Amino acid sequence: MCLADARRRGFDETLVLGDIVGYGADPNAVVARVRELKPRAIVRGNHDKVACGLEQADGFNAVARAAAEWTFEVLEPEHRAWLASLPKGPLAVDDLVEICHGSPIDEDLYIFDETDALRALKGMSRQLCLFGHTHFPITFQLAGGELQAMGPTAEAEAILELRTDVLYLVNPGAVGQPRDGDARAAYGIVDVTRKRVELVRLEYPIEEAQVKVVEAGLPPVLAKRLAVGR
Repeated sequence: MCLADARRRGFDETLVLGDIVGYGADPNAVVARVRELKPRAIVRGNHDKVACGLEQADGFNAVARAAAEWTFEVLEPEHRAWLASLPKGPLAVDDLVEICHGSPIDEDLYIFDETDALRALKGMSRQLCLFGHTHFPITFQLAGGELQAMGPTAEAEAILELRTDVLYLVNPGAVGQPRDGDARAAYGIVDVTRKRVELVRLEYPIEEAQVKVVEAGLPPVLAKRLAVGR
């Protein structure tokens, strides 16, 4: 649904910020779909690394560990190998944008607060860095040494206008398993010509996803949390 909505709005190329698999019931279908998109830039996430066998689930909680182990077992060998081949972030996309999973200074580092964000902003190589990992949509801005943070809103869409004298660290949120208390899927579109980011929240059939998670034998809490966005 996010791809269909993005096509309606208009986009040319795809950027993927990692954690392609990890909690969902259709990892093979998701990998196949992402590969079909031929992303302009893509980085691996921590769940991708564990689900394909590159790393152990050290540091994962019991639910995340169980989901990663299930995903490893059901992934087709070709898809597992493709995940293992994904680059680590950060990656420069063009003169304006770079992407990472956790932080531009460490692919597995979580950006939770302004201290984390300030370190990340100082480690950026582009004006705009898009990141994921936390499943929490937020924008950090650094201008003239002053840091500002803007969290998620209840609006279905929001526009972030990019000023030339400001650094931006943006998490557009998660298509799956949001963590900000909003069950809607989240994604973003960067307009490099108009220098702006469109942040979108989208309703989707949560009940169908919940049924798939339960029927796959994944931890039931992964289905329940979809409805509350936590």
